[in-house]
Amino acid sequence: MKPVKSPDTAPHSDALTGLGTRAAALGRLGEWLAAGDKVHAVLLAFRRFDALNLAYGTPAGDAALAEVAQRLRHFAAAEIEGGWLAARDGGSRFLLIANESCSREAWQLATAQLLDALAKPIVTTAGTLRLSPRAALLRATVADNPGSVLDRLGQTLAAAMDQSGRRLAWADGEATRLGISAAQLEADLIQALDRGEIEVVYQPQFSAHDNRLTGAEALARWNHHKLGRLGAGALFTIAERADFVAQLSAHIARLALEGAQKWPMDLRLSLNVTPADLASEDYDRQLALLIKQTRFAPWRLTLEVTEQVLLGDVTHAAQVLGKLAAQGIQIALDDFGAGFCNFRYLQLLPLHYLKLDRTMIDGVAGNPRDLAVLRAIIAMAKALDLKVIAEGVESEAQRQLAAGEGCSHYQGFLRAQPMDAAAFREFALSN
Repeated sequence: MKPVKSPDTAPHSDALTGLGTRAAALGRLGEWLAAGDKVHAVLLAFRRFDALNLAYGTPAGDAALAEVAQRLRHFAAAEIEGGWLAARDGGSRFLLIANESCSREAWQLATAQLLDALAKPIVTTAGTLRLSPRAALLRATVADNPGSVLDRLGQTLAAAMDQSGRRLAWADGEATRLGISAAQLEADLIQALDRGEIEVVYQPQFSAHDNRLTGAEALARWNHHKLGRLGAGALFTIAERADFVAQLSAHIARLALEGAQKWPMDLRLSLNVTPADLASEDYDRQLALLIKQTRFAPWRLTLEVTEQVLLGDVTHAAQVLGKLAAQGIQIALDDFGAGFCNFRYLQLLPLHYLKLDRTMIDGVAGNPRDLAVLRAIIAMAKALDLKVIAEGVESEAQRQLAAGEGCSHYQGFLRAQPMDAAAFREFALSN
């Protein structure tokens, strides 16, 4: 399984956002199209962005664009399993291209989810900015070249920007009707558990110092019977609308634990915790029962929590996580550096790991200020007796940086992409 190149290893990088440039996107498109690969793309921009610059100032606008870039990278890393590149196409225009085979419906659903993420308020020192994104979508054809792809996207986006009620449009001029209402999608999800459509894949984790396989993070996928494969983001967005998150999370945990039960005994499993999990009055008891039923050793399990999970009631979350930690389960604070880095969490939670957001590693070697921030965070983690995991490691240079600065583990596409339970077990036995 070949590693996927990081978008930030592109030959050209945008100074403000760290994303690739238009030239980088053209180059990567050329590579994929020449190889006959499946290519999907989305070009997006924000209505009235100039007005926001005037209202809040250019520094606030630049901060918003940097946040957009971070959300775009985070979305792509979570939702796209093949190769991808995120680029800034000048001004407030951004481009995401993917070497991904999926249906039109699935790409449209993913794009709608991306627009939802980008439309969430962005807090700056000058005030809270609310963006209004629009997008043009495309599936490349055999007749396309890099220039025609960007040209068709640009023309379609320009038309979409003038339509106040339409968030996205296809570059071929044809609207894709999902053929499934939101209510039907929610009903499909409830049935998906019984149909066996929910799948767990495993993203390997390694020792930063010697590349030894140490475990994997479990990631959910939905193999929808009509739309094809959907990522965890779309899956949980639909589950939230259906008030089905707790049931879905429990189902995924069972699948993940059952799949990991046959691993070599020294490998760890990481599970993501949802807000619905921690809000449940008996989450700790239910998880303990599930661990017992699947015969998985509690000390081999790590629960990953993000700031979003903790926003509701951090005191209650600390109590629940404390009960789980008392059973031998390890706790990791995920995506550290992606949000506001609330240091109160480090005081309250029974943590064992600090998991750095991918932006904490990307490009820091060439930026003394970013490198100083990384070193300060790692020094703080060591003072708190926390191990540090670097996420999104895509190159040997990034691994060496992470190891050299004191990270104990890493995960990313440097050595492997996410794989199903059987493939991971084979991978584990051969490493």
